[in-house]
Amino acid sequence: MIDVKHLIENPDLYVASQRARGADESLVEQIVSADAERRSSITAFEELRAEQKAFGKRVAAAKGEEKQQLLAEVKELSANVKAAESASDEAKSRLDGLQRRFPNLIEDGVPAGGEDDFSTIKTVGTIRDFSADGFTARDHLEIGELIGAIDMERGAKVSGSRFYFLKGVGARLELALMQMGLDLALKNGFIPMMTPTLVRPETMQGTGFDVEHDDEIYKLERDDLYLVGTSEVALAGYHADEILELGEEPIRYAGWSTCYRREAGSAGKDTRGIIRVHQFNKLEMFIYTSPEKAAEEHARLLDWEEQMLAMVELPYRVIDTAAGDLGMSAARKFDCEAWVPTQETYRELTSTSNCTTFQARRLNIRERVAAEEGSKSGSKGGTRMVATLNGTLATTRWLVAILENHQNPDGSVNVPAALRPYLGGLEVLPVLSK
Repeated sequence: MIDVKHLIENPDLYVASQRARGADESLVEQIVSADAERRSSITAFEELRAEQKAFGKRVAAAKGEEKQQLLAEVKELSANVKAAESASDEAKSRLDGLQRRFPNLIEDGVPAGGEDDFSTIKTVGTIRDFSADGFTARDHLEIGELIGAIDMERGAKVSGSRFYFLKGVGARLELALMQMGLDLALKNGFIPMMTPTLVRPETMQGTGFDVEHDDEIYKLERDDLYLVGTSEVALAGYHADEILELGEEPIRYAGWSTCYRREAGSAGKDTRGIIRVHQFNKLEMFIYTSPEKAAEEHARLLDWEEQMLAMVELPYRVIDTAAGDLGMSAARKFDCEAWVPTQETYRELTSTSNCTTFQARRLNIRERVAAEEGSKSGSKGGTRMVATLNGTLATTRWLVAILENHQNPDGSVNVPAALRPYLGGLEVLPVLSK
């Protein structure tokens, strides 16, 4: 959630953020109004409560007819107190509801607009000229079938459309990629985590997903649990309602999990192969840090993602995602998109988001701050909300770009040098003999 106090003090900042997102600007004034109503109702309730307490003392001291008269007035006053308390609760509930609907305040410099309005930060690597190599590039599914790596037909038979089997070198390649990513994470101080893939509604909502209206989310009605689309959800909920002792270093987790997405809005899009599927594996970085260090950590997350792309020798670009495509929780998001030869375009392989204190405020995750100078020895400092960030190190989709960019004329695939140790030294994924 956004910081209501900060919004009240800087309404124009939040109006500009909403405008850049293409979101409802009137929510700012609604929150300002709801907060004023909440404050007013609390004051009215407290004044009536004080009057009720004072009246109680008068009743205790009174006698005879005066006491009977005062007792009658007490009933009316008590009813007024209850009504004021109810009004105060309703005002708070209204403000809470508006606060939960309001997306994160975007950072300075984020491009305005929607999905196509991103800014390209840089382009890395050389796009392969297959005509110069003397052959036409095959798509990843054709290659995957030739080398015995992907079986979409049986995936559909077992589970329906957009499901698949990775087998043989396909399964090995994904595990190799994930393990290489995990080694990079370990080298940089991440704690590896195998996370739950089913979470409670409050955890899903706390991370910033709209469980009531998001058609991408799978729900188990009988159990009131949700299947996650990223281990970010479980890792964000891991420290819910806790006070963290961050010290000088952030807390960094690397979550390895299976992920599920309905792909409800993608009818007819990417129906061939494993670009857009209902189930996939992902290695996700998640960081808890102080708000002052969030931007610095965001740059580190992007750098680690680029290191992974360099290790698998893929041409890619980095984009600064436009405000309207950020999602509820992100204040800024960078995507790394790899070149997919047969589509002649870049496709997202990683994203990294700075969620500032937005998720922490929803999940009540705070950090202990140092006691002020001159305070009593041994006394603890106060608390404040932490910042959270996330970023992708590897997913199943990476296989698409690896297979297509490193293919040979016969359909075999050269293994990037950095991946070979994770595949027992295998240099080429061969075509299966018929």
